[in-house]
Amino acid sequence: MASGVKTFIYPVKDLDRAKSLFGALLGAEPTVDSPYYVQFEIGDQRLGLDPNGHTRGFPGSVGYWEVEDINARFHELLAAGATEHESVKDVGNGALIASVNDADGNVIGLIQPAQGQ
Repeated sequence: MASGVKTFIYPVKDLDRAKSLFGALLGAEPTVDSPYYVQFEIGDQRLGLDPNGHTRGFPGSVGYWEVEDINARFHELLAAGATEHESVKDVGNGALIASVNDADGNVIGLIQPAQGQ
């Protein structure tokens, strides 16, 4: 079962410019700030900036549904007719993400937070 969309990731072409813009919008500093990913946390929501998202086939922002068992949920979605967009992968500190395309081509993201988060 999914516990809600708690993470949105935007593909960006200019990470520094996007970081500045979203920092101004949110009135916050990033909680993760690296050359390959920037993340802001607002309450229990996360907003990520991915400078490689466009090259990996993400046309725009993607909402990531938080799940307890990402592998099981990923395979259930494939069995229900979704197609693989990105397989399950560790994105650091044990956090796992994956994504599928629905029948209309929409990208549906899944995230399993690292233990203790």
